[in-house]
Amino acid sequence: MKRFFSTLPALAACSVATTFAQTNNPSSAERFAKPSDELVAREDKYWKRIPLTVPDDIVLETSGILPLPGKRLLVTSRRGEVYFIDGAFDADPKLKFTLFASGLHEPLGIIAAPAPRKGYYVAQRAELTRLEDTDGDGRADVFETVAKIPISGSYHEYAFGPVLAPNGNLRVTLNVAFGGATQAPVPWRGWMMDITPDGQMTPIAAGLRSPAGFTVTTGGDWFASDNQGEWVGSGKLTHIERGDFLGHPAGLAWSKQPGSPVSLRFDDIKSFDEPMPDVAKRLPGVKSPAVWLPHTVLGISNSGVLEDLSGGKFGPFAGQLFVADQGQSKIARISLEKVKGVWQGAAYAFRSGFDCGIIRLAQSEDGSFFTGETERGWGSLGAKKHGIERLVWTGATPFEIKEVKAQPDGFVLTFTTPVDRATAEKPESYSVSGFTYLWHREYGSAPTNRAGCPVRKVVVASDGLSVRLANICLREGYIHEIKAAGLRSAKGDEPLLHHTAYYTLNRFPDGNRIIPLEVKEAELCVTPIPAVANANTKKHPTKPGSDWSGEDGDKTIILGTQPGLKFDQTLLTVKAGSRVRLVFRNTDDMLHNFVLCAPGKGESVGVAAMALAIEGAAKNYVPDTGDVLVHTALTLPEATDTIYFTAPTTPGDYDYLCSFPGHALLMKGILRVEAK
Repeated sequence: MKRFFSTLPALAACSVATTFAQTNNPSSAERFAKPSDELVAREDKYWKRIPLTVPDDIVLETSGILPLPGKRLLVTSRRGEVYFIDGAFDADPKLKFTLFASGLHEPLGIIAAPAPRKGYYVAQRAELTRLEDTDGDGRADVFETVAKIPISGSYHEYAFGPVLAPNGNLRVTLNVAFGGATQAPVPWRGWMMDITPDGQMTPIAAGLRSPAGFTVTTGGDWFASDNQGEWVGSGKLTHIERGDFLGHPAGLAWSKQPGSPVSLRFDDIKSFDEPMPDVAKRLPGVKSPAVWLPHTVLGISNSGVLEDLSGGKFGPFAGQLFVADQGQSKIARISLEKVKGVWQGAAYAFRSGFDCGIIRLAQSEDGSFFTGETERGWGSLGAKKHGIERLVWTGATPFEIKEVKAQPDGFVLTFTTPVDRATAEKPESYSVSGFTYLWHREYGSAPTNRAGCPVRKVVVASDGLSVRLANICLREGYIHEIKAAGLRSAKGDEPLLHHTAYYTLNRFPDGNRIIPLEVKEAELCVTPIPAVANANTKKHPTKPGSDWSGEDGDKTIILGTQPGLKFDQTLLTVKAGSRVRLVFRNTDDMLHNFVLCAPGKGESVGVAAMALAIEGAAKNYVPDTGDVLVHTALTLPEATDTIYFTAPTTPGDYDYLCSFPGHALLMKGILRVEAK
C-alpha cells in the first residue's frame, strides 16, 4: 500500500481556484435566459427542488456525490476538496461540512471501494486515486495512486468517474484536449478506460469528445453522454462496447497502441458531411448514438447520467436514465429499447430551474436525487455559481409521456395517466417530423434533412394509457420529433407537462403494420420541410452601403473572443451615425456570434434566442425582434465574419452579446455611441 500526500496536485488545485474565483451572490445577469416561471412552477408540483445552503467560506463546485448509509453524503469539489455532509435529508436542512481530504487535482467523481478494499476511489485529472482513513480521525491519511492517467497540460483534459464495473474493475472516461496540433497529444485522450484494482489500465472504446457522464445499467450495458462540438452534431447518449468508435477521431491517434481493441485509424475518418448512420453502413466500427439530445432543447452541455433504481420511490419512471446538463441547469429523461440488437429510444424534458449548471447526479436510498453543480467559469442558467440540491418526488403523478416505442409504421406512446379519448383520437393532436445531424469536423451541426412524418392513423388503447400512431416518411438513423400538444388527460382536461419526445430510430422493429405500405406516398417523403427563413437577413450586412466611399468607413473595429465565454473587449465606442466596419474573429474553440441590440435589450434577446430551439441554427440563433440591430453569422472556431453598419444616431449604451444559447449569460459588452 502506497502512502503519500499529493503536494503537486495541491498546488494545481490552488491554481485552478485562483483562476476561477467565484462568489455565490446572484445578479440579474446571472438569471439570463431562465426557463419560464410557469413551467418551473408546474414541474415543482411533482419534483420538489431543495437547494442546500453552503457556508460562505466553502466553494463547493460539486463534482462527485456519494450517498452513504445514515443519511450522509460524501462529495468532491472541483477545487480539490472532499467533504462529508450531514443534515442534507432534514426537513429544514442545515448542513454540517467535515473535511475528509484536500489537495486533489480536479476530482470529477467518487465511489466507495468494494470489499475487500477500503475507502473510496476518486478520478483526479492525472490519476485514479484511492482515499482511506486508517486511524479513524475522519481525515484521509492514505492517498494511493491506483493508476496514472497521461496528461499534456491542456485545460480540457478532464478525467470522469470512476464507475464500478460488474466484474469489480473501474472505468473512467477521458476528454480530448484542446490546443496544440492535436487533440490527443498523449495516450488515450478521448477513450473509455478499464482499470483493475491493482492499476492495470486497458482501453475499451475511442471516439469520445467530452464524456462528462457515464454509467453501467443493471443489465450490464454501458452508456455515456457527450457534448456538442467538433465532430459531434449535438448532445448524445451512446451505448459503448469494447472496440467501438464513437465519432471523434482525435483518440484514433492511439488505436495502433498495444492492447487497443479499435481497428479504425485516424486516416479512415474524414469530414463526411453526412449523417453518421449513413457512414456507419459502409465503415465498420463506427457506433451511432442510441439517443440524440437535441441541442438547446434538451441541453447544451450534457453531463451526468443516472439510472433510476428506486423502484418507484422517485416517481413513475423507474428504470429509465436521467441526463443532467451543465449549461442549461436542467435534467432530461431517456427511455430505451433494444431493436434488432441495437439500442435506441426517446429523450424528454424532465426538470428545469436549478440554481446552477449540473455536472453530477446521485440517488440516495430514499429515491431522491442529489445534483452537483458548478458554472465553472463557462456560465450556466441559474442564480448561483456552484452548489448542491436535493430533488424529491412529491408523490403526485404528472400527466406525461412515460415512454415511446418504435413500431414498423410508427410509434406507441405510453402515458403516466389515461388520456382523454376525444383529443387522443384526433390525428391533428399530434405532429411528427424527422431530422438528423451531419458528421463533420465543424463545431456542431444544424438540424438537417428535416421532413414531416404525417400521422395517417391513431389507435387509442382501451385503458387510455397508450396511443399508437401510424406515420409515413419515418427514416432509420433519424431523430423524430413527436409532439402531442393537443392531448388532454382523462381527468381534469390537463395538458401534458412536457408534450414533446425525441425518438432516435436506429432500426425499424418487425411486426404488424396498421396502415398499408403505399408506394405512391413515398413521393411525399422526399419533400423536406422548408428551411426556416431568417427575417434578420438584412441585419447581417456583409457589404458596405452604397453611400460608403470604400470598405473602411469611418471606423474599423476588430473584435475577438477569449476562452471562458468572453469577448476580448467589453466596451466599444463609436460616434453617432458613423459608418462602422466590424471584423469578428472567433479564436475560441466554440461557435460564437456578435449581436448588437437596442439599449437594455440584451437580456430579452438572449432569452428569445434560447427559445428558438431546433429552429435556431438556421437563424444564426438570432431571434426575429426589432431589438436586434445588426449581427454577424454564427462563426466557427478560427473563422471570421465582417459586417458593415451605420451606428445609431441616438447616443447611449447599446448591448452586444453572443446569442448562442447559454453564452449570453457571460459573453456580452457595450457599444457606447457618443455624440458627434
